[in-house]
Amino acid sequence: MTSFMAVHIRPATPADRPTVERLWLMFRHDLSEFETGGKPQLPNPDGTFRSERVDAAFGGSGDWAPYLFTSGERPVGFAFVRGLSGPTRVLNSFFVVRGVRRAGVGLGAVREVVRRYPGDWEVAFQDANPGAVRFWRRVGEALAPGEWSEERRPVPGRADLPPDVWISFRYGGC
Repeated sequence: MTSFMAVHIRPATPADRPTVERLWLMFRHDLSEFETGGKPQLPNPDGTFRSERVDAAFGGSGDWAPYLFTSGERPVGFAFVRGLSGPTRVLNSFFVVRGVRRAGVGLGAVREVVRRYPGDWEVAFQDANPGAVRFWRRVGEALAPGEWSEERRPVPGRADLPPDVWISFRYGGC
């Protein structure tokens, strides 16, 4: 894989939802190796995974925005942003297919999505996912050199789970 791949980041439309839903299955499959509350994250009986974030991202509330990443005609990832009407945006879900990881696609996609909403940002991930830990710390430093923070917060309503790690930073002209 080259260090640069031409990737187009754009808002996902309702017509893109089936593509994003298939990418969502890959995303949730990747996360299934990390136990939640001592239990494996298995698919539902029909082979799907929980998808309330997909529903929220495409729900038209105005507080969420889905993005699709493509290379040519091929989908290579997605992101869901929430909190658009509040003071802090949250990169709620983020996925890049394995075939283009470590090629600059992820950092470039985060930068492009965040650039569209200057201001305060947060991203949550889990300590048990070492790839996410490395990636999001690198994102914090790339987007807000020396001015990002990291903290652990309990998962609301889930005392059985380890706390999430949150990266916070300010990006852009606000």
